[in-house]
Amino acid sequence: MGMDRRSASPPLPKLYVFFGLIASGKSTLAEAWAATIGARYHNSDRLRKELAGLAVHTPQRDAFNGGIYSAEFSRKTYDALLDRAEADIVDGHSVVLDGSYQAKDERLRVALLAQRLKVTILFVLCLCPEPLMKERMARRAQDPTAVSDGRWEIYLQQKARFAMPDELSAAELVTVETNAPVASLVQQLSCVMANRQR
Repeated sequence: MGMDRRSASPPLPKLYVFFGLIASGKSTLAEAWAATIGARYHNSDRLRKELAGLAVHTPQRDAFNGGIYSAEFSRKTYDALLDRAEADIVDGHSVVLDGSYQAKDERLRVALLAQRLKVTILFVLCLCPEPLMKERMARRAQDPTAVSDGRWEIYLQQKARFAMPDELSAAELVTVETNAPVASLVQQLSCVMANRQR
């Protein structure tokens, strides 16, 4: 006797947080992962410019912690990321959030959202050797379609205050070295997820 498809429950939404330093490859991987699993994707750089009324490809040469990168505007941006994630999860969609999430309290706020909504959360820390990051930033500076405004001097300041995620358990965190083709990284993540679900 076949299973009644009408009685099968849809899969529960999950929340994925891709984070790391500027040019660590998190956005490329996060967007590819969202497309692979059919999740809603929200990027902090895009949302920041949207909230400021700017086109996503408009370069902003604001100083570190200035302009749309001020602490106040960053708070507004990350609040909006949480709001959008909550709306999508309540609507039954898995969500991929893509941002630096460099402070422990910022990551805690996302974890508390997942706890409140009773969904599984996974943080994906993206790492990359500095020479490759510098090369990526140089290429991005010449790319008129680039969304991120990250540059080397901003990276150095961000690096100095980035809090490594030692507050996260092994079950909550995956670390990915992004100096490989994105298709290979997506496959790697898929294997990790499959192993964790056994």
